[in-house]
Amino acid sequence: MTCLGRAARLLALALACALLSRTPATAQNLTIAAASDLQSVLPAIAAQFEKDTGQKVTLTFGSSGNFYTQIQHGAPFDVFMSADIDYPRRLEQSGLAERGSLVEYAMGHIVLWTRKDSGIDLRGGLPVLGILADPKVKRVAIANPAHAPYGRAAVAALRHEQVYDRVKSKFVLGENISQTAQFAQSGNAEVGILALSLALGQALKDAGTYVEIPADFHPPIEQAAIVVAKSPRKALARQFVDALKQPAIVTLLQS
Repeated sequence: MTCLGRAARLLALALACALLSRTPATAQNLTIAAASDLQSVLPAIAAQFEKDTGQKVTLTFGSSGNFYTQIQHGAPFDVFMSADIDYPRRLEQSGLAERGSLVEYAMGHIVLWTRKDSGIDLRGGLPVLGILADPKVKRVAIANPAHAPYGRAAVAALRHEQVYDRVKSKFVLGENISQTAQFAQSGNAEVGILALSLALGQALKDAGTYVEIPADFHPPIEQAAIVVAKSPRKALARQFVDALKQPAIVTLLQS
């Protein structure tokens, strides 16, 4: 064999060894599809899980309805954290999620939010959603109710207060609650109906003011996590979902 041939074989062997040595680390990466309202808290939970297990967690945020459809079509997620408990339940019933792995982790709340410089007083004496009918409110950001639980809650609250028909022409629809918050924060909408968790986040907390919408204005926003049936990392996925029941994480989610 020539020196060149031996060198090529040694290089190929070295590359193969390098790939094999990396396999255990990358093979255990946990992929989580998470509702957008978790952006202010889930990175900290994932970081702690990585520290405890030595395994990397990859987070993807979006609308729960879109993730539900993606998982139905074989999207390679290990864990699904949904802002609407109905989606994980449906996946479990259809065999697309692991039976018995569902964990309810939070109850969502919605708020009316506006920028501090909008000139709109959310506490001006009107019923909480009555301000949206005011002519100076030209655009109202809500999450798309077709696939976002917070959007459905917003519509239900508006109907409860009998202002839906007067404000529906003002809607600016976000693909998820995070994009909805961006519309309100950027001024593309004077007011947004947002998740309380996002309103409490540093960016929105510093930029605007909010008032909570009573929980009895809409159906409860029950949120749950579940292990996806096609996950090749079921043991690790179950470990993460079970960790959501730990008192410290429960407290963090509630805060």
